[in-house]
Amino acid sequence: MEQGRTQMDLSHPDKLLWPEAGVTKQGLLDHYTAVWPRMERFVVNRPLALVRAPDGVAGKQRFFQKHASPGMHEAIGKMADPEDGEELLYIKDFNGVAALVQLGVVEIHIWGCTIDAIDTPDQVVFDLDPDEGLDMNDVRAATLDIRRRLDGLGLPNVVKTSGGKGFHVIVPLKPKADWKTVKTFAHDFAEAMEQSDPEKYTATLSKKARTGRIFIDYLRNARGSTTVAPYSSRAKPNATVSVPVTWPEVENGVGPADFSIDGKALGKALKAADPWGDFDKLRKALHG
Repeated sequence: MEQGRTQMDLSHPDKLLWPEAGVTKQGLLDHYTAVWPRMERFVVNRPLALVRAPDGVAGKQRFFQKHASPGMHEAIGKMADPEDGEELLYIKDFNGVAALVQLGVVEIHIWGCTIDAIDTPDQVVFDLDPDEGLDMNDVRAATLDIRRRLDGLGLPNVVKTSGGKGFHVIVPLKPKADWKTVKTFAHDFAEAMEQSDPEKYTATLSKKARTGRIFIDYLRNARGSTTVAPYSSRAKPNATVSVPVTWPEVENGVGPADFSIDGKALGKALKAADPWGDFDKLRKALHG
């Protein structure tokens, strides 16, 4: 598979987007060039939400954007949401990613569906969000617990680092069930985890409920909600990346923030077999 290619010229390619890590706008584009063969199918033709930091992640300007704004390149597609007419953004190819980099996009978030099947999600996402101060071994154990429970239900599952504090466990779906069915399943799954071990887990968003626990975030499975894309950079000082990994890597100690732009760990991962190479083959229908 070829790396990403674009004819687009970046303005101010030497602008530092991650000052502490020394990563420039050109460095971000180079990152996406390297990961594109693995990233492409997870970001093209999907509604997007963007985290922009035009002055870098340490600057005063950082904002979440779901709709078009003046000056957006034509490589960033726009469509009307068939439900409410709201304008949605998407990209079709690597030129779209380059256009996002040009805008100072430091995180790319995706809906759990494609623009052609917007009412039938093609994945379930469980985002493990630990309370401050929880041991990483607890987060790892919770991630593996989700895997065990999904295996017990006969549902395929893959995992990626968040680039932050936790992991994302993904169930690849055939896009058959509607949003309500998928969210209800995710909610019930998270609640069952809380009920089985209420001292470890919570399915409630509030900070109070999360004290000393891991929030099993099922809310990513609502229509219009988003999750950071595989191989997207994160707006963290050390330019971390959300990276697909294998289950044995989780068992053997890989951490949520172990991968960064131009880092040795990411370079090594890209030389190894693609952990999500069979993602599309794994897809299974979710029955309500």
